[in-house]
Amino acid sequence: MKKIEAIIKPFKLDEVKEALQEVGLQGITVLEARGFGRQKGHTELYRGAEYVVDFLPKVKIELIVPDSLLPAAVDAIRNAAQTGRIGDGKIFVLPVEDAIRIRTGEIGEDAI
Repeated sequence: MKKIEAIIKPFKLDEVKEALQEVGLQGITVLEARGFGRQKGHTELYRGAEYVVDFLPKVKIELIVPDSLLPAAVDAIRNAAQTGRIGDGKIFVLPVEDAIRIRTGEIGEDAI
């Protein structure tokens, strides 16, 4: 099993969710996040004063997938989240040792 963490632009969330559902994945966790990378930030004008917006709004998606669905899940996220502009985000893949469904006690892939 693998854990996928993806940081994407907020307006791409619905497209990514639908793309993941099309490859057969249902359970995802979504967190609001703020950050910057190469995109850095930008300056804005508010009531005549200029200020720097360092941390830009992002969305972080987390999901656990069986190894067999990993390539399809990563491709679905990448294709749905891509705009071709700086700041599209990142996808991280991490190993997962085990999973346990609290309600039923199922273990491993049965728990996801």
